[in-house]
Amino acid sequence: MTKPTREKWEKEFSRWFDWILEEAELYDYGRYPVKGMGVWRPYGFQIRRRIIELIREILDKRGHEEVLFPILIPELLLRKEKEHVKGFEDEVYWVTHGGLEPLDVKLALRPTSETSITYMETFWLKSYRQLPKKYYQVVSIFRYETKATRPLIRLREVTTFKEAHTVHDTFEDAERQVLEAIESYKEFFDRLGIPYLISRRPEWDKFAGALYTIAFDTIMPDGRTLQIGTAHNLGQNFTKAFDFKIQLADESLDYPWQTSYGISDRVVATIVSLHGDDNGLVLPPNIAPVQVVVIPIPARTDEDKRLVKEFLSSVVNVLEELKLRYRVDDREELRPGAKFYYWDARGVPIRIEVGAREAKEGKVTLVRRDTLEKEQVSLEELATKIVELMDDIFNNIKDRAWEHLRKRVLRTSNIEEAKEWISARRGVVEIPWCGREECAVHLEDELEAKALGSPWPLEKAGDEDTCPVCGRKAITWMRYAKSY
Repeated sequence: MTKPTREKWEKEFSRWFDWILEEAELYDYGRYPVKGMGVWRPYGFQIRRRIIELIREILDKRGHEEVLFPILIPELLLRKEKEHVKGFEDEVYWVTHGGLEPLDVKLALRPTSETSITYMETFWLKSYRQLPKKYYQVVSIFRYETKATRPLIRLREVTTFKEAHTVHDTFEDAERQVLEAIESYKEFFDRLGIPYLISRRPEWDKFAGALYTIAFDTIMPDGRTLQIGTAHNLGQNFTKAFDFKIQLADESLDYPWQTSYGISDRVVATIVSLHGDDNGLVLPPNIAPVQVVVIPIPARTDEDKRLVKEFLSSVVNVLEELKLRYRVDDREELRPGAKFYYWDARGVPIRIEVGAREAKEGKVTLVRRDTLEKEQVSLEELATKIVELMDDIFNNIKDRAWEHLRKRVLRTSNIEEAKEWISARRGVVEIPWCGREECAVHLEDELEAKALGSPWPLEKAGDEDTCPVCGRKAITWMRYAKSY
């Protein structure tokens, strides 16, 4: 696949994205003979693993416990909550045979786990003394996606689905848990340098079976938004459907309250898209499979070769002491330029070049991946410089991504201005909204865009702001964008 140029980057985002997945050997998509399913290659799998380790760390320290539920859900369980199954019935994969024999019960490949987890909680949880209870799992989910599928963005098998499910004795505690979930995701995305907008989804676009949904969206290079995380207050909808009651402090019985929240493969897609450049990946150092790559520059004389080898050993000792993930690329069949290209495509944060000149001067040449700037550093300064550079690289790519997002959000009450912004795929528009569904849906049709929801926490509109559809006083803002 030929490399797209920067001039075409945003217009040809799809081709550029596919090129990175292939060039960096992250994810093989389109060749596996089932539409909407891809294969994680070793390098991509390492990135995925470190992202999962990060979300595990964040959830574990907030008292969550990891579980693992079966992939198959009986039809009876899935249909327990009517609004929930209605929201998913067009997307469910059904298992109807075991070998050649028809099954007496249809089994769904897990589209999400609210019903199966609630079912088991009816056996495990009996008293308010056991609450709050917080479970999570990292699993594959399956949805028969009928829109155009895209690698890591719109799949039929989502292989990196982290879903958390919590149980509470009061509505107030469930509300507190939603706030905790939002803070957990803010920490998660902040530590990956991913910028986000937090919105309360409109009633007609909330998670099926929830009281309400809070969503994290980011803006991709082509101006479309991508939902990267959600948190739901489920109320008592599922516990009532399963007639699941617990004993409260006053010894009465009542249905407990639940929340759920999830992220997916889209986190990887976002890292690729928002940090990458013309040369390939640009990875945050904390999740890079290789944090530092050392490239020996071929020496001409035997004496120079000896010097390079000895100096290289000293450099490696520094990396070992720092406990970094590093690689020495001593492949003889590749010239240094080819190695630079290879590791730049894979987003390695720091490159160290060691040749005869560096060995004689007791210095190394450092190249930072985010800017490709070079500098020379003595061996004595190397450890301190690498630690500083790692922080600087992360802060730079994070700030760069946030600047991109902020420039892509337009607040206006002018419908024509909003239309132009949306049609040119510049990003998100925020328009004064009266709170009536018919006005928001009208603007969805007129702008040919999706209503993402209102800014969270709720931001009140100004005293002079009015809904451009009905003319009533606006109570907040509604976000619109082209979306994946």
